[in-house]
Amino acid sequence: MRLEGWHLIIIIVLALVLFAAPKLPGMARSLGQSMRIFKSEVREMKKDDTAAGTQEGTGPVEGRVVNHPRSTTPDSNPSDGNETQPPNRA
Repeated sequence: MRLEGWHLIIIIVLALVLFAAPKLPGMARSLGQSMRIFKSEVREMKKDDTAAGTQEGTGPVEGRVVNHPRSTTPDSNPSDGNETQPPNRA
């Protein structure tokens, strides 16, 4: 007899009912409260995104790649694909 996934789920549910029955209502209450908080935060984020998208002057942000100061030396071009090693410290 092999234990499959649904066997393990039944065993876990039975163990919860037998050993954690007094704590189940509190756990369910805290789970429900956590879900309400999560949903309200997601709703707030969506509302903030739509409010930010309606403002004038907002759009895609353009940027540029900045190399580390120690890796840029006068004899190496960062766009040629050659990387320089930092100097060894003694």
